[in-house]
Amino acid sequence: MQDRQPVSVIDIGSNSVRLVIYEGVARAPTVLFNEKMLAGLGRGIVTTGELDPDGVSRAIEEFRRFRALSEQAGAQSLHVVATAAAREAKNGPDFIRRAEEILGTQIKVLSGREEAYYSALGVIAAFHRPDGLVGDLGGGSLELVDVRGGSIGEGITLPLGGLRLRDMANDSLTAAADIARREIARAPWLAQGEGRPFYCIGGTWRNLARLHMCATHYPLEVMHHYEMDPVAAAPFVRRVARSEIERIRGVEGVSKSRRALLPYGAVVLLEIISAAKPSKVIFSANGVREGYLFSLLPEDERGTDPLISAAEELALLRSRSVRHAYELAEWCGEALAVLGITETEDEARYRRAACLLADIGWRAHPEYRGTQSLNIIAHGSFIGIDHPGRAFIALTSLFRHEGLFDDALSPEMRKLATPHYAERARLLGGLMRVVYLLSASMPGIIPRLKWESRSDGSLALLVPPDRAALVGERPQGRMAQLARLTGRNLVLDVAKD
Repeated sequence: MQDRQPVSVIDIGSNSVRLVIYEGVARAPTVLFNEKMLAGLGRGIVTTGELDPDGVSRAIEEFRRFRALSEQAGAQSLHVVATAAAREAKNGPDFIRRAEEILGTQIKVLSGREEAYYSALGVIAAFHRPDGLVGDLGGGSLELVDVRGGSIGEGITLPLGGLRLRDMANDSLTAAADIARREIARAPWLAQGEGRPFYCIGGTWRNLARLHMCATHYPLEVMHHYEMDPVAAAPFVRRVARSEIERIRGVEGVSKSRRALLPYGAVVLLEIISAAKPSKVIFSANGVREGYLFSLLPEDERGTDPLISAAEELALLRSRSVRHAYELAEWCGEALAVLGITETEDEARYRRAACLLADIGWRAHPEYRGTQSLNIIAHGSFIGIDHPGRAFIALTSLFRHEGLFDDALSPEMRKLATPHYAERARLLGGLMRVVYLLSASMPGIIPRLKWESRSDGSLALLVPPDRAALVGERPQGRMAQLARLTGRNLVLDVAKD
């Protein structure tokens, strides 16, 4: 994007230090570069009260590389935040001073309240009107906070980060469960989470979700907005909490350095589920870093839809005409209304995004445009959308390119989309197949196409008289396909003067 200036954020956690360079401060930020190191700064802090000496040395050296990478990427600013270990250790101030000298910028050492606040902002930034409890599990602490839409409610910081909990429990998972239960009881307001989602943030929980994906043969390897049913997934989480992970399918996909903390993350999650009784567990790819970046946005941009923002950017970067994409989005909404089809708020959002993304594969070979578009959409780093919604948008593009009646097309995506979304994708794809043959993928004509109900019960799509030559055999054939799909008498005709 030509109007963006890269910005870097370094997150100094109790277990990992990470640099993320974003394309710019935007509602749907795109990552240019991402690198982490498991420094283990918080290892042993329970007994020594200090940051791990080896972790400090390794992190300090890594900061030199992080600064060089940030400068190499042309970042206009470097923001650094530090969390539990750095704020609590006796040698934390000295470590921060050395890090500031190397990085050349002031480090914001977050209080527990601030860490919970930015975690909550990360969820607000990444989900459309979230309403539930947020938990950010790091190496040194667990932040819990209540989020309702854009409002951040009560929160608490607990000493239940994976490294700290393991040290406190002296490597005993039974003791860890007792500690977690006792600490979580300090937040009785968690009962307000009953029947609402619980949003999980943090590397340990993301790896737990990745393992669950493998164990259940989940068809989409996208972490953000992956959902687990807390009741159905309980046996799996208990297996991990008993440290039986080496016998779980897909464990090789989790780094050995992360596996050791998985049981402790599972222990904490079980206790939260027991206390809050959430409707579902949702995993977030966004956390403190993205929450901090979100806080840098102008106030008027924070309320915009991140899914639509991302779709608009891709349309601008990849479509033949972004104006055509906007016209298509408006026209398809009108067409569904004429056909008597209502939309929920999310269905309308997803339909608009599908229209904005409908032409992003046009540079591919014609035989692969549908597949390429499906893959870009299904595996893109979109936020503000659940997995069935991703599948709906991806299938819409596939049907638009490949045709409407081949049920062999992407059966896994159709299953993920649910029958309702799969049929809605086929309908939207059918509308696109008609209109693209009339517009030649260029703007100007779509707003002039009008629907007319006729006395014989048919519904006619009318082309303006000065564009009558656009009507021909192929678009007539596409309209006949759409008619069969909808069970309606649909015709393509030229408007009378």
